[in-house]
Amino acid sequence: MPAIHQLIRNPSDPTVSVTGHPTVIFQYTTIFTTPTYTNTTSNPAADLFDNLLDKIPLPRWAVYAIIACAILLIVICCLCICANCCCKGKKRRQKQKKNEKINLPEVNKNTTTALVQPDVADVDYGSTKQDRGKLLYSLEYNNALSELQVGIKKASDLKAMDLGGSSDPYVKVYICPEKSKTCETKVFRNTLNPVFNEQFSYNISKSSLLKSTAVMKVFDFNRFGKHNIIGELRLQLNNVDWNHVLEEWQDLAEPAKFEDEELGEICFSLRYVPTVGKLTVVILEAKNLKKMDIGGLSDPYVKVQLALDKRKWKKRKTSIKKKTLNPYYNESFTFDVTFDQIQRVNLVISAWDHDAVTRNDAMGKIFLGCDATGNQLRHWADMLSNPRRPVAQWHSLLSAEQVNSTLNLKKKIPLRDKLPI
Repeated sequence: MPAIHQLIRNPSDPTVSVTGHPTVIFQYTTIFTTPTYTNTTSNPAADLFDNLLDKIPLPRWAVYAIIACAILLIVICCLCICANCCCKGKKRRQKQKKNEKINLPEVNKNTTTALVQPDVADVDYGSTKQDRGKLLYSLEYNNALSELQVGIKKASDLKAMDLGGSSDPYVKVYICPEKSKTCETKVFRNTLNPVFNEQFSYNISKSSLLKSTAVMKVFDFNRFGKHNIIGELRLQLNNVDWNHVLEEWQDLAEPAKFEDEELGEICFSLRYVPTVGKLTVVILEAKNLKKMDIGGLSDPYVKVQLALDKRKWKKRKTSIKKKTLNPYYNESFTFDVTFDQIQRVNLVISAWDHDAVTRNDAMGKIFLGCDATGNQLRHWADMLSNPRRPVAQWHSLLSAEQVNSTLNLKKKIPLRDKLPI
C-alpha cells in the first residue's frame, strides 16, 4: 500500500521565538491510501441477466424459485411423454405376439363355421376377466293362470361404477323375444349389496314360455346421464324344471353384443304444486333418437299426455325440430291436476317423427305415475316429495308396443256434462 508523506501544521502547539515572532511547528504525518481497481474482464451476458433480474419487482429468491418450478414442470412433461410412448410400444408388441399365436390353418374345420357365424344359443355371454357380482333370482310358472313370476331377491359384490367405489344399482327384467313388458326394481343408493325383494309377473303361454329367454340386467343409476350396465343374466326358459320353484345365485355376465335397438333418451323435468293443483312438465331435450327418414335423420316432436284411471285425459305437444336426432326443446306445459287426481294419474311422454305426407310414426315412449316402476316411479316419487321444486332426469325410451301393452289405456274420459248421473 503506497504511503503519502505530508507536513501538517499542529495548531495546538504554537511557540514564540526569541525575536518575538511566533514559530509554527509542523508535524510529519504519513497517510495511507487504498487504490481502486477496475475489472476489465466482466461478462456482458451475466451483466444483462443481472439487469433483467433487477427489473423484476420480486425478491431474488422468489425469482429463482419460479425458474426452478418451471424447469421441474418441463422435465415432468418430458418424462410423461416418454412413458406414454413406451406403453404404446409395449401394447403394440403384445398385440403382435398375440396375433402371431393364432394359426388359422390349424383350426378344426368343424369349428370354422362357428367362428364365422356363431349360433345364438352357443354364444358365451360370460366374462372371466371382470367380476361383475352375483344376483339371486327366482322363477315360478302358474299353469292355470299362464303366468310367469320372476323374483329379484338381492345382489352381492357388484362392480363399483362410481368414483367413490360404489354404485346405485337397480334391475331391469323382460322376456325375449316378444319383450312386451319391461319391469324395473327400485334404485338403491351407494351400495354393492342391495336387497330388492321384488316380484314381477308376465302373462305367457306354456308353448311360448319354452321358446323364450328371461333377461335380467343390473344397471348403475345416473340421474343426469346414461345408466351404465353392470352385468346381466340370460336364462333359457326351456331348460327350467317348472315342477318346482327355482331360486339360485348366478354370476353376472358381460352384456350381450346383439342387444336390441336403442330408441334414444329424453330429458324432462316435473314440478307439482299441491296447493293450486298444477302439474308442470318441461321437455328439455332428447338424444340418439331413432333414424326414421331416408337421409338417416328425423323430424322429431314430443307428445305429453295424461291418463286418469286408465283413460286418456289431456295432451299437448312440442314444436317440430327438423332433420335432427338430438333435438333441444325447453318447452313447458302446465296441467290442472288436483291432489286426489295426482295419485291416480299416469304421464306418458312419447317421441314422434313428423311426416307431411304419411302418418306420423312413434319413435319411443316412456310413462311415469301410479302404475310405473323402477326409475320412472322414482322420478314421480321425487316430484311428489319435493313440491314446488322442478326435478329433472334422463329416461331411456321404450317401444310404443311395450308402453301401450303395459298401460292398456281405454278411450278418452268423456266430458263432465256427458257423464252418467
